[in-house]
Amino acid sequence: MKLEQLYTNCLAQGAYFIAHNGEAAVIDPLREVDQYIELAKANNATIKYIFETHFHADFVSGHVDLARKTGATIVFGPTAKTSFDCLVATDNQEFKIGGLTIRLLHTPGHTLESSCFLLIDESGKEIALFSGDTLFLGDVGRPDLAIKSDLTKEDLAGMSFDSLRNKIMTLPDDVVVYPAHGAGSACGKNMSKETQDLLGNQKKTNYALRADMTREEFIKEVTDGIMPPPQYFPKNALLNKTGYHAVDEVISKGTSALSLAEFKHAVENGALILDVRNQADFVQGHIPNSLFIGIDGQFAVWAGTLIENINQPIVLITPEGREKEAVTRLARVGYDNTLGYLEGGVASWDGSLSSIDSVEASALENVDCASIVDVRKPGEYQAEHVENCIHYPLDFMQFDLNKLNTDKPLYVHCAGGYRSVIAISLLKQKGNYTNLINVLGGYGAICKTNVPTTEFVCSSKKSV
Repeated sequence: MKLEQLYTNCLAQGAYFIAHNGEAAVIDPLREVDQYIELAKANNATIKYIFETHFHADFVSGHVDLARKTGATIVFGPTAKTSFDCLVATDNQEFKIGGLTIRLLHTPGHTLESSCFLLIDESGKEIALFSGDTLFLGDVGRPDLAIKSDLTKEDLAGMSFDSLRNKIMTLPDDVVVYPAHGAGSACGKNMSKETQDLLGNQKKTNYALRADMTREEFIKEVTDGIMPPPQYFPKNALLNKTGYHAVDEVISKGTSALSLAEFKHAVENGALILDVRNQADFVQGHIPNSLFIGIDGQFAVWAGTLIENINQPIVLITPEGREKEAVTRLARVGYDNTLGYLEGGVASWDGSLSSIDSVEASALENVDCASIVDVRKPGEYQAEHVENCIHYPLDFMQFDLNKLNTDKPLYVHCAGGYRSVIAISLLKQKGNYTNLINVLGGYGAICKTNVPTTEFVCSSKKSV
């Protein structure tokens, strides 16, 4: 038997490949599907099934393209309705992969069609659970992504409670849990950085699996403190239900080398300039009105969060040789309208460049804290922050671009320096801001200075 987890850190997402006796299955594939086809070839196997644990909201799955290329059957759980051919399975329906059995367990809660897939070996032993967003390591899937007019998040959380106790917690402790996501995903609140664990350990450590927990306690804990989902989530879920453009065509178009004249023409006709270089390079010099989202961070997630129109035409400024990577990662979250990249990059630009002023964190010791802007997530800010600073989360910034005073210098920081540059580029592009200064090293560097912060936090501070 071949069982391989293919984990993508940018999306904190796990896809799975299973092969046995010449047959294979893929669970929750990414948009670029050739990797699974190559795995099947390497294992002398034919991909028979593509199992989808649910309609993913945080990325566009590769199920449609993979089925088109291989002829494999797409399988969804009960209640799923799609615009393409698929098998809508029944609860406990079983599928054969060589001598292995995969049993679908319908586990509504995260979404109505959410299902887990239980892997059973040739001897009948239950050995692995592909839990999708029903069960994470340390958490469970948020219950607010599939709300209909007659359902609340509390209703869905109640379904999740029942699914976990009736379908998951009854399984043997030595079953290995393989979730769809880990830490960094917005599909849950407190996910572990680990990507697999024994179910028995999760029963001991996962708050949502406490044996003495009542239904009411579960609903309260699961729904408490859920942040609004990123704006691209429903758009991705719709694409996963209805289908999408072939990813090969998207990549071919998006990796077109554009002359300066072609690049300017695209921008004049509404294309967004997306600069994906390192933040230090962007700070030093960039084409005016560019949006910065560095490819070496959570690129796809921030693109999906901040670019509201999923059909937005995009032209790229990329590090040399990383054009295809940028286009592919945009496609993973449904942004298929990349028109190409500027050949030669910023060096090809024939006009003046913009830059961003930066200061070391120690410079903030002589600054009014009311001029410091913290763009981290609410949970990060609540745990520790500069006293009397302005909290302006990047996650929701595009919905309120006029929050800050444009007349005075403002010092912008995140945790380490990546998100602050994104925030400044967004505010310069869409708002009337000219006095934004980036704090190098972010809060990690601020903690090592004498800038006043909430008292209980910075153990590495020189003084409190």
